[in-house]
Amino acid sequence: MTTRTVDRLVASHPSQDGDGVKISRIHDFGGGLDPFLMLDELGSDQPDDYIGGFPPHPHRGLQTLTYVVHGGLTHEDHLGHRSTIGAGDAQWMHTGRGIIHSEMPLTDSHGLHAFQLWINLPARDKLSPPTYRDVRQADMPRLDADGITLTALGGTWRVAGHPPLAGPLDALAGDAGVAHLTLTPGTTVTLESDAPTLLVYVFSGAVDVAGKTIGARQLARLGAGDTLTLDSATDSQLLLLEGRPHGEPIAHYGPFVMNTHDELDQALRDYRDGSFASPAP
Repeated sequence: MTTRTVDRLVASHPSQDGDGVKISRIHDFGGGLDPFLMLDELGSDQPDDYIGGFPPHPHRGLQTLTYVVHGGLTHEDHLGHRSTIGAGDAQWMHTGRGIIHSEMPLTDSHGLHAFQLWINLPARDKLSPPTYRDVRQADMPRLDADGITLTALGGTWRVAGHPPLAGPLDALAGDAGVAHLTLTPGTTVTLESDAPTLLVYVFSGAVDVAGKTIGARQLARLGAGDTLTLDSATDSQLLLLEGRPHGEPIAHYGPFVMNTHDELDQALRDYRDGSFASPAP
């Protein structure tokens, strides 16, 4: 067994998107987090920070995964999908050739706290048919034991000493997995993962990995190995991300992620001439 250590630490930065929604963002369109591209955290108890939401906009060439901790979001798209997710729920969108959608926020007594993850599609799937699904909290397997709570959204997660948990989102690009982990003070947990890409994003508290502290709103990329040990001296919450890199060129412009600049130009032409959301020829 080889212990994984932190080989890169990235802090999120303030940004905004949609209709003035304030977010904390981590992004890497250079392949450093492959197959992941971007992670946005929306979190505020001030409605003016997010109430404008994300009016209709296009996407091509990626998948999005939205996970709500508090509050909610209502999704609508040109394919006729409409659903509202609340605390503990998730929605997944395979944009493929193209999808036009909106996400409008809802609030609860804690305001809004949610994440959106962008996962790159391999070249072979960039122009595939778009699809959408939502997943309720009750359908996500959860482990409660020894000061930890692990909720599996997608992928298969292995906590040492416990049976594996397989999340319901089983069509994530790059064999990706996503989990929400909560730790109580004084907790140590060991995960078994040999995925080439393994990321830890701490959004509350702090955790130690092999002598390196990962603080709130920091993302750590782990080096090679097959086990990850996390120590927490306080109440902590984090997202776990794992996947397999595509190893392909990445061309990015706004909501489009393709492999070449010519493909980006084509996406813009398709959007402007109205053929963007039409079935592929």
